[in-house]
Amino acid sequence: MDIAGGPVPSIAEQVAQVPTDPGCYLWKDASGQVIYVGKAKNLRARMRQYVTLQDDRQKIPLMMQLVSSFDYIVVDNEHEALVLERNLIGQYHPYFNVDYKDDKSYPYIAITKGDVFPAIKYTREKHRPDTRYFGPYTDSRAARATIDTLRKVCPICSASCTEWKRVRRLLEKSPQDADLIGLICAQKGRPCFDYHVGRGPGVCAGMIDADSYAKNVRRVERFLSGQRRDLIADLKEEMSAAAAELDFERAGRVKRRLEVIDGLDDRQQVVFPTSVDIDVIGFYREETIAGACVFVVREGRTQRTCEFILDKGFDVSEEELIEGFVKRYYDETADIPAEVDVACELEDGEMIGEWLTSKRGRVCRLHRPQRGEKHHLLETAQRNARHALLRYMVRTGYADDRTNQALLQLESALALPAPPLRIECFDISTIHGRFTVASMVVFTNGRADKSQYRRFKIRAELDEANDFVSMQEVLGRRYAPERMADERFGSRPDLLVVDGGKPQLTAALTQLEELGLDIPVCGLAKADEEVFVPWDETPVVLPTGSASLYLIKQVRDEAHRFAITFHRELRDKAMTVSILDEVEGIGPRRKKDIMKHFGSMKRLREASVDEIAAVKGVSEDVARALYDTLRA
Repeated sequence: MDIAGGPVPSIAEQVAQVPTDPGCYLWKDASGQVIYVGKAKNLRARMRQYVTLQDDRQKIPLMMQLVSSFDYIVVDNEHEALVLERNLIGQYHPYFNVDYKDDKSYPYIAITKGDVFPAIKYTREKHRPDTRYFGPYTDSRAARATIDTLRKVCPICSASCTEWKRVRRLLEKSPQDADLIGLICAQKGRPCFDYHVGRGPGVCAGMIDADSYAKNVRRVERFLSGQRRDLIADLKEEMSAAAAELDFERAGRVKRRLEVIDGLDDRQQVVFPTSVDIDVIGFYREETIAGACVFVVREGRTQRTCEFILDKGFDVSEEELIEGFVKRYYDETADIPAEVDVACELEDGEMIGEWLTSKRGRVCRLHRPQRGEKHHLLETAQRNARHALLRYMVRTGYADDRTNQALLQLESALALPAPPLRIECFDISTIHGRFTVASMVVFTNGRADKSQYRRFKIRAELDEANDFVSMQEVLGRRYAPERMADERFGSRPDLLVVDGGKPQLTAALTQLEELGLDIPVCGLAKADEEVFVPWDETPVVLPTGSASLYLIKQVRDEAHRFAITFHRELRDKAMTVSILDEVEGIGPRRKKDIMKHFGSMKRLREASVDEIAAVKGVSEDVARALYDTLRA
């Protein structure tokens, strides 16, 4: 907790005094603002992991640099800690917790359960205890269309109806006189427009009593919860009863309601042959944002999809992102299924399942599908999450803003004379000195410029891997005067990046000095993502999650990918040539025809004798010999 008066103990000393009970902790910055909220079974042990940096999440070192104080709240058990954590995150919106990107209020469909005659409404209001909410809906038009369809099936008053509001005011003044008010409405009430078109039950005109109306409300709730089969059974029973009583007008009205439900089912995709109630949640991450897509499946059909943009991406682990979203999403909805399917196992999955079970009133579990229909639907949800995120990035110009930030941050951190609009990066790939190659990738204005990519075979005779010699050779060839004058190699770079630490940086500086070139250069080490620069023995550490670190890592990783791809091509080609050369009867022409026919060594290895013999010019004896050689 905050310590005031006298010498202030260090954070570590304060943490040593924290109790070992379950609870929630709040890390605060120098201004007293809460920057992170977490829960723990043992508060002292969990908080000590932060102070000693034993928590290996990338954001922790940066976050703890900002921490100046903390608070904690003790509770009785882990379940209470989880509920309290969600409430505290909703109250403080800490920067380092997973949350919605824009934190806007999403629309819900609500039933005003606190009224004698509950009404339905479309709302974005903060949740009230006497109202039941269904959603959220990320498509407002879909929410309004659902209400419109629902009122055709189960007539219920709208909360925006003037006549319903009048009846509500009367009942609020004299709740004990509900029956008398009903008689007054029947004698003097004016039926609203919705009653005339069959979407209102006629509360305003005393056409329905509270018990019959409550039956309609229960049907509405079942419909919104996805329990349509029970509703259909009730309506069919009502239609049969009306027909038996020769009340064909009422039977016709019920029949039209059943047709509305049938039309709705026709538009919904059937996902499972069995009646399952599950939510399938897919995610797609970029550097600091992510997309989430929820498929709401009820009675085996996809009822709706909801899409969200989250304010964390690759700067947190997949597990933390999923857990944060699950807690945020289900804290705000009453529509909880029997199963929630996500892409990875959660450390607190069992406890979250217990929390969802207590909210639902029946069992709910978290599940990671690995095969079958649920896995297929999860992959579809992930694709939809990706498209939702891409639409958001295009709409907001997110990528351009991040790129501009990255270039300006690199200019400042690396003491460059100007933003590095052209970045060239080199990487070496080899295996014990054999098939040694180098790659050159180019990023122009912060984006990969693949037309400028180049790859090199290292000519030096090497008995073992030697990145120092290889790097000097490739830089000497790339920055030789004739290449610098060659338009195909583009212009002089604003920043040269080598994949590696101090040795690779030294090799680059030595070669550039021999060529008489003054090009800003740095090395990026894989271990701690440290940037080595010529003018300081201490590496530059770019902030975790920053646009500059993400860009320079992207450049380095692209160079590595391009180099290792070329290395594998040469190695596979040499392997292929050596194996085919061992087979008698296969010369250069047949070798070429065979590889052209199968396309890859993998397909050739999987081929049967008859399939090999089907290649033009290859006899059955040669095919048999090749088949045996490949399996020797």
